[in-house]
Amino acid sequence: MSGSDIAVVSAKGARRWQQGHPWIFRSDVVRRPDVPPGAVRVHDQRGKPIGVALWSPASEISLRMVDRDAGAILNGGWWRERIGAAIERRQSLASVANAYRLVHGEADGCPSLICDRYDRWLVVQMMSAGLEAFRSEIVAALQNLARPEGILARNDVPLRRKEGLAENVELLAGSVPEEVEVNEHGVRFLAAPWSGQKTGAFLDQRENRAYIGERARGRALDCFSYHGSFALHLAQRAESVVALDISGEALARASENCARNDIHNVELIEADAFDYLRARQRAGERFDTIVLDPPAFAKSRSALSGAIRGYKEINLRAMRLLSRGGLLFTASCSFHLTRPLFLDMLRDAAADSGRRIALRGLTGQPLDHPEILTIPETGYLKGALLEAVE
Repeated sequence: MSGSDIAVVSAKGARRWQQGHPWIFRSDVVRRPDVPPGAVRVHDQRGKPIGVALWSPASEISLRMVDRDAGAILNGGWWRERIGAAIERRQSLASVANAYRLVHGEADGCPSLICDRYDRWLVVQMMSAGLEAFRSEIVAALQNLARPEGILARNDVPLRRKEGLAENVELLAGSVPEEVEVNEHGVRFLAAPWSGQKTGAFLDQRENRAYIGERARGRALDCFSYHGSFALHLAQRAESVVALDISGEALARASENCARNDIHNVELIEADAFDYLRARQRAGERFDTIVLDPPAFAKSRSALSGAIRGYKEINLRAMRLLSRGGLLFTASCSFHLTRPLFLDMLRDAAADSGRRIALRGLTGQPLDHPEILTIPETGYLKGALLEAVE
């Protein structure tokens, strides 16, 4: 690094890093480094070195701080040490699942890097220009540490556009199959690394699926079922399960997953969840166990008020469909719907339901998706277990 690779940041930007958040926005970069995307040293306005950052010239998040040592060199050894520490923290997961997240971006000190393990293969996402400059070092570190048979880049995410990067799906090493069998807590389903949601499957709900699966009973309903991963867990203990999704293609995959587990007590229904819940309420039906795992209704702050109405509507309907003593596991993956707002929404839905609804448990993100208190953006998933006590 030379003098041209020094970024000078405002007191506000320096304070943000000092308080534990790695992002420094363009507006807080007082002097921009005269180098392409990669690693730069960062000084405050008094000339004091405060660390090393990933530099993304085109991005609103211009600097992503990675090391408090201003003399750190982000070479292959640095990446092996940082990624190796993240992998070490997940060792216990290998006993319950063969698919889990190895690197959770900022939460693991690797801003804008996602790496998920699917059995013998890895899927990565590199979501900043500064990080892309170290692609070869990162791939080499992953090969050295995890010994995968292949590494796939699922860089087909719109966020890369803001970084001036191409959106694509690219094989980085070895070979990666179109489908991989995931085994979590004894339940098996297929992930699709090349084309599935996120990096191939929804790994962040793994522990929540087991959590409600262990408590399921009677007649169960899984709304927004997608490939049926919640339904598969419910079916282990419930007498029957209705798996509901608006996508016939998704339900076809759910049917294959049921067969894979020799499960025969799941009924697959293609329908809109809002319409289905209203119709079942009018018909006076009851369910003993219900799961609500909708997509992110609030994908931006401006969409929040409408999203809260949507969340309240489905939760209200589900509460009214519960049998006495029935359980509802409800979740939200919307970052903008904070925990307090999530609980406020559930409180409002319970008040309008006419039922006495008890809060039996709160859940968050699993071990492999750590939520860092000083980095709110690392946390997005929240869940609640509710009981209709009368």
